[in-house]
Amino acid sequence: MSANERATRALREILQNPGNDTCADCGAPDPGWGSCTLGVFICLACSGIHRNFPDISKVKSLSLSRWEDHEMQFMAENGNELMKSKYEAAVPVYYYKPTHKDCQVLREQWIRAKYERKEFSEPGKNFTYEEGTRDGMLMKRGRDNGQFLSRRFVLSEREGTLKYFTKYDAKEPKAVIKVDTINATFQPEKIGNPNGLQITYLKDYSTRNIFVYHENGKEIVDWFNSIRAVQLHYLKVAFPGATDAELVPKLTRNFLKEGYMEKTGPRQTEGFKKRWFTLDHRRLMYFKDPLDAFAKGEVFLGNKDHGYNVSPGLPAGTHCNGAWQHGITIVTPDRCFLFTCEMESDQQEWIKHFTDVMNAPMSPQEYTMEAMFKHRP
Repeated sequence: MSANERATRALREILQNPGNDTCADCGAPDPGWGSCTLGVFICLACSGIHRNFPDISKVKSLSLSRWEDHEMQFMAENGNELMKSKYEAAVPVYYYKPTHKDCQVLREQWIRAKYERKEFSEPGKNFTYEEGTRDGMLMKRGRDNGQFLSRRFVLSEREGTLKYFTKYDAKEPKAVIKVDTINATFQPEKIGNPNGLQITYLKDYSTRNIFVYHENGKEIVDWFNSIRAVQLHYLKVAFPGATDAELVPKLTRNFLKEGYMEKTGPRQTEGFKKRWFTLDHRRLMYFKDPLDAFAKGEVFLGNKDHGYNVSPGLPAGTHCNGAWQHGITIVTPDRCFLFTCEMESDQQEWIKHFTDVMNAPMSPQEYTMEAMFKHRP
């Protein structure tokens, strides 16, 4: 057996240790790389990020690289669980830990925060996300012309708001957004920028989208986690008896699914029109264009025991004029919604998400939202 084969076998044995079977940074299964200076096993995508700071992390392939005996011993003595206890010792509960499904900027800033800036190694450190206020410039997409222009944003924990101003020295904000209505999710592909962030909030009972970015990846991720920190502070005041585990899922969340479907109008005699759909937990919103500021319409998805259900196909006799044939029917207490998907796989994925949402019990806040949907103009 060659030295290389012996090293590969030894590394495979170390991989069997608890915690080493997933990437130390994003949780992807079966890591194929290791940092021989940090003592962690990582996936291919995260290894590419580690290469950006070679003075801190030296990465090697578990199967293709040549490993020295002392490097393998270092990996055996450390490993993912021990290094997480060191580099993730004091991660704030609101801080978003990305997974392998998240975008590059989130994963890169998480990795840099852990190993390069060592933000979470010492308990008791002051975090930039917890300063109570954040004031800075972000590039914001214009609602009507689609141009990105520099706008001042101010986040305030004391007021529980995010404001933005069209001019830096403007006295009055263009919008005042309550943090409890905000969702924020990274959308690099949709926005066309690797640091693109979509902020949604409720305005006059309708969902409003703001699309922003910052050229500096750390800056936009700091904004994102600062919003989450302010949201958690607000929730702790609003729900004083709740635990962190109960409150953290109420912070910003990724959309369950997005994509095109065709839909018909309430009389179901109109033609099917192609629309961009976004499922944000119980709110299904549809837009003419993915970057529209306002939804053309929204559907609230309640619990299956209260008159909500979803089924594949369309009602008999439905005139389907579109090219897409994979139908979905959603029934609510107020009306029936008909959609079609281009692919059967899309249809099945949408139905799975709709079913999961309808099977989930509703919170008191969601009952309030349901009532708001029924009584809004």
